[in-house]
Amino acid sequence: MQQSLFDQKGLSQPLADRLRPQTLEDYVGQEHLLGPGKVLRQMIEQDEVPSMIFWGPPGVGKTTLARIIARHTKAEFVNFSAVTSGIKELRQVMAQAETTRLLGQKTILFIDEIHRFNKAQQDAFLPYVEKGSIILIGATTENPSFEINSALLSRCKVFVLQALSGEDLVKMLQRAVASPKGLGEQNVHIDTALLEKIALFANGDARVALNTLEMVALNGEKTQEGVFVTEDILNQCIGQRSLLYDKNGEEHYNLISALHKSMRNSDPDAAMYWLARMLEAGEDPLYVARRLIRFASEDIGLADSRALSLAVEAYQACHFIGVPECNVILAQAVVYLSLAPRSNALYVGYERAKRDALEQLAQPVPLHLRNSPTQLMRELHYGEGYQYAHDTQEKLTDMECLPESLRGKRYYNPTEQGLEKRFKERLEQIREWKKHRKT
Repeated sequence: MQQSLFDQKGLSQPLADRLRPQTLEDYVGQEHLLGPGKVLRQMIEQDEVPSMIFWGPPGVGKTTLARIIARHTKAEFVNFSAVTSGIKELRQVMAQAETTRLLGQKTILFIDEIHRFNKAQQDAFLPYVEKGSIILIGATTENPSFEINSALLSRCKVFVLQALSGEDLVKMLQRAVASPKGLGEQNVHIDTALLEKIALFANGDARVALNTLEMVALNGEKTQEGVFVTEDILNQCIGQRSLLYDKNGEEHYNLISALHKSMRNSDPDAAMYWLARMLEAGEDPLYVARRLIRFASEDIGLADSRALSLAVEAYQACHFIGVPECNVILAQAVVYLSLAPRSNALYVGYERAKRDALEQLAQPVPLHLRNSPTQLMRELHYGEGYQYAHDTQEKLTDMECLPESLRGKRYYNPTEQGLEKRFKERLEQIREWKKHRKT
């Protein structure tokens, strides 16, 4: 069987593994943590590393940084995956770590995907962390506040690792092209513009960037002068970018929050961008449509009563037509809602009413508001004193409808935005008429 160009050179190991940084000087990115004088760098240089959680997107160097820390502190490094290992294997590691501790050496236990352990399993770390048998370094792509046991989280320092910038990725790719450990001996020729395109495609993920570079180099045009990578070859290799998105994870809620707040801020451009981010990553359009329905009442309300109807119609249209055709329907609804007049009077009013309903004693319904379908109920005065508004010329009465302890409460306070100004004027007329009748 014919060997590949890299197998012939003895470089069958993936490029990302061959170029894994060994020192802090070689490590790319995370300047906010590892720059001169930054807290994590000082901890490492002073050999005072605590148990900690690295939280960040894939491919930003969480595992690499843990290995560098272990090498710098001369600790025993144990790589433990929450995906492939269980409690039995964990206890064996802990027993060995305790033995190592008695011999005077530290053990760094690196747990990749630590959020995959359930809360009970995470409890198994606690006694060993407290005793100092291990220095725990956990890596997670999920928000530790939600996924890590609070008892364990309180004993760990959380460091947020950020997606690598385009400049960081280009610098790393240039090093990979030139390094003897990378593609240096293959004499790969690739323009900086193409490296920038790979960095854009990688979306902050170093592993994706290096794997893509390796792929385009393998498929490049091979000549006596070396390997030449053209834009056509690159386009064939990268195809369409896959957007980072987890329908059940934090990014799901971050994006819908960004969409909602962009619409609230009357920014249709930003709202359409966040909509596209969600839909192109595979979000259910009906979920988005349901959120638009909520927005129509929470943020617009009676300032434009058409907004709710439009949002419901958008939901129905998405249900009828499906993806991808429904995308433009949602875009229409998002732009309309972004530009509609604003009022949160309904939302604020309901929250006030809810607070009284939950915090005050459950007041009985006044007798005059109760139905009286039976003789017994009539004898108990159910419905007595009820005033039927349609029997009056004004279609109004001065009958009290709140319980005695809540009389005079005002929950709905309309604004003067859009059509709600009319509702405000009408409500003021009604309240003035009732006040006049009582006096």
